[in-house]
Amino acid sequence: MIRLLDSDWERIREHFPEENIPDGRPGRKPVPTRLVLEAVLWILNTGAQWHMLPQCYPNYKTVHRRFQTWCRNEVLRQALTDIANELRERGALNEEECFIDATFAMAKGGGAEIGATKRGKGLKIMAIVDRHGLPLSVSTHAANHHEVRLVQLCFDFYMIEAKPENLIGDRAYDSDPLDEQLRRHSIEMIAPHRSNRSKPATQDGRRFRRYARRWLVERFFAWIQWQRRILVRWEYYPQNFLGFVQLACLVILFRRF
Repeated sequence: MIRLLDSDWERIREHFPEENIPDGRPGRKPVPTRLVLEAVLWILNTGAQWHMLPQCYPNYKTVHRRFQTWCRNEVLRQALTDIANELRERGALNEEECFIDATFAMAKGGGAEIGATKRGKGLKIMAIVDRHGLPLSVSTHAANHHEVRLVQLCFDFYMIEAKPENLIGDRAYDSDPLDEQLRRHSIEMIAPHRSNRSKPATQDGRRFRRYARRWLVERFFAWIQWQRRILVRWEYYPQNFLGFVQLACLVILFRRF
């Protein structure tokens, strides 16, 4: 069984209210929210289907219904934002130097926000991590969109108020319009130039040395992909898959306390 630590539950319990069932109403008593969340963590970790929940957890229909409600109301995103800001106040997050990248996930369940690529139908998980490899933004998008066009959408999911001073990415982010757009927000984009670039070089070699630490964002993707439910999107609704990704990030941040 997967159990939440008492300290971790106390940090987020205000975001997960108990179900309010009037006294005297016939039927089962409400299931404690903590047990529901632990059941969702089991699904996230094992990648199993909902009906395969062990009997030690609440009924899978109850767990699935409550999880969809959390995703629809962005409960997991709010909890993740509060935890990220608490870590920043403790000095565990450092947004001075951040890294951006995307990883591909197959989509087997159909639904919206799925794009066709050479690798098949799927979506992209976009992430911005700090200099310690901790998530500052996670979002999901159809895989047929170029990453340059998704950078601004990543900041729509940014968790803390302070924007990064330096944003480091691979060759996919070599774009002068993107550099100019981010510069208006006091963010410098650092990315190697494409081999077929015809315009004059714009990168400062001294600042480009930061690119050597880009492995931090690759390590973040490896961390969340240990959760098997992240490897393939089986959810029909995109907000449900995003909820699993946010929950995986929450597990990572809990380790920093």
